[in-house]
Amino acid sequence: MIAALVLSFILKTFFIQSFWIPSSSMEDTLEQGDRILVTKWTPGVFDVQAGDMVVFKDPGGWLNVPEPPEPEGAAKVADVVLTFTGLLPDDSGEHLVKRIVGLPGDEVVCTGADAAVMVNGVEVTENYLKPGVSPCGREFTATVPQGYLWVMGDNRDNSADSRAHQGQPGGGSVPIANVVGTVFVTVWPSPHWELHGNPFEGVAEAD
Repeated sequence: MIAALVLSFILKTFFIQSFWIPSSSMEDTLEQGDRILVTKWTPGVFDVQAGDMVVFKDPGGWLNVPEPPEPEGAAKVADVVLTFTGLLPDDSGEHLVKRIVGLPGDEVVCTGADAAVMVNGVEVTENYLKPGVSPCGREFTATVPQGYLWVMGDNRDNSADSRAHQGQPGGGSVPIANVVGTVFVTVWPSPHWELHGNPFEGVAEAD
């Protein structure tokens, strides 16, 4: 028992953590009610990259999500196990999940609601977007500060992401220090099980 507790503590502290998806902002990649695991090796041992899905702590004023539903059956058993081992955090309701679109120093530009996202003057191929959504949603230009990330949801028409917080400190960007880790797998419900890689293409690095 002691060995199991020590192992779970090590896993939670250094490797992986579980989170619940509370909204539809990342559909169709992540659906409301999904359970995901994030690797806590990033940021840190490995740098985050454009295209990564990241879980981050609310930088202030971003959250307006419902409480998770009471799990039943196998989902309840999974919650008990994850909570006991420490892989399901007590403060999971204070976190969000979005996709990195801009890295420190990048210029992210949208010339109109239905225009493609441009990063450093290069049109981004975003095959992960929910079918039928507007890639930009609005016209804007943002330069990502050093130490920050520009993040957007895959379901752009239903995602209060960096675009919605441009008037706040950081200009809508999220401090890298707030990032818990990168999403690497959906584990529940079982029909949604999927490994998540990095699909980003066509982004030029900022000078």
